[in-house]
Amino acid sequence: MSTVFTKIIEGELPGRFVWKDDQAVAFLSIQPLTHGHVLVVPREEIDHWVDLPAPLAAHLMAVSQAVGQAIDAAFEPRRVGLMIQGFEVPHAHLHVWPTDSIAEFSFDQVDRDPDPEGMDRAAEAIRGALLEAGHREAEAAGA
Repeated sequence: MSTVFTKIIEGELPGRFVWKDDQAVAFLSIQPLTHGHVLVVPREEIDHWVDLPAPLAAHLMAVSQAVGQAIDAAFEPRRVGLMIQGFEVPHAHLHVWPTDSIAEFSFDQVDRDPDPEGMDRAAEAIRGALLEAGHREAEAAGA
């Protein structure tokens, strides 16, 4: 059975994508820790991050870094957070988000009803920063 992330990747469920390549995608979380919270997800369904082949794990980290730099440029937070925890969906993924404090690392703080227009603006800002940095993968994500 496909995970919710696979359904998003395949277009069965909507997603606000900021990155698409042949190995990974990145899209906004529907329950963000903060405005601009992105999930970096391998296309291949692998449940636990420790089971990722090393080249794929390295690629996911490189995508996370590019997305993190775009988040930094778009939102100018004190830091850009990165977390791998994987309890909510059995499909490896990295959380990347703008953060101003350690309190914003708690999943008890997620916004369960984020403003759709704000989400669209956040995705556009991140895609724009990625494109400005020369990442053409953001072009495919905006299509």
